[in-house]
Amino acid sequence: MQVERVAVLTGGSSGIGAAIARTLAGRDWRLVLLARNEERLREVADEVGAEHAVCDVGDRTRVDQVAAEIRERHPAIGLLVNNAGIPGHGDGFLDMAPDRIEELIRTNYLGSIWCVRAFLPALEAAARAAVVNVASVAGVIAVGESGPYSASKHAQLAFSRSVGVELAPRGITVHSLIPGLIHTPGFPNRRRFRNAVVQRVVAEPELVAERVAQAVERGRLEQFVPRWYRPAAIVQAAAPALLARAARARNTSRKPS
Repeated sequence: MQVERVAVLTGGSSGIGAAIARTLAGRDWRLVLLARNEERLREVADEVGAEHAVCDVGDRTRVDQVAAEIRERHPAIGLLVNNAGIPGHGDGFLDMAPDRIEELIRTNYLGSIWCVRAFLPALEAAARAAVVNVASVAGVIAVGESGPYSASKHAQLAFSRSVGVELAPRGITVHSLIPGLIHTPGFPNRRRFRNAVVQRVVAEPELVAERVAQAVERGRLEQFVPRWYRPAAIVQAAAPALLARAARARNTSRKPS
């Protein structure tokens, strides 16, 4: 008799989350989907045969409540995918409303922490379990645009790398997914970028979903999606001042005279 594999997926109502739900369901995972939009969440849950609960991952009290309810039904959870995230819409630290900056930090960064902590007993009970944190290339390469969003993803990626060391002795492997330009309802990159070259490099959510499954199945700890984003990250790490000067020069040239 095959043991049921249970996965909890945040941000499972649309875009990358919906694609991950379909991919994991196709690999015989029993899914519990979390998201803020109940209508869309229910549609995806019905499509893949999943359980669902309305949950804002930036609300620690709500996360703890939902996690406790789920753990009662599923004492052992083999996979937690922290995918919930919100966009920054291109605004910088000086222009974005303070409430929005705080919301970005709560959702994109703190939400991953609250979910790992809340589901930890069930992850430990599964013996060999995995956590996948869906970050962003913006969390590796900071060039000035969408600064608050980039900072929230930098923090999430740092958390992912750090908590992976903490959880390893407990039999829990932490994986980081680092997507680049992906076309989703929250990030409509095919409409944002009219340049034909950029259009060709915008990927679909299904590619990220497949990489999530591969990370768990093949033990890949950190993946860029698509893979060719990795050299840009190496340049950022090796020569941050070079990129900073280029970004500042470009931003200065845009200022009205």
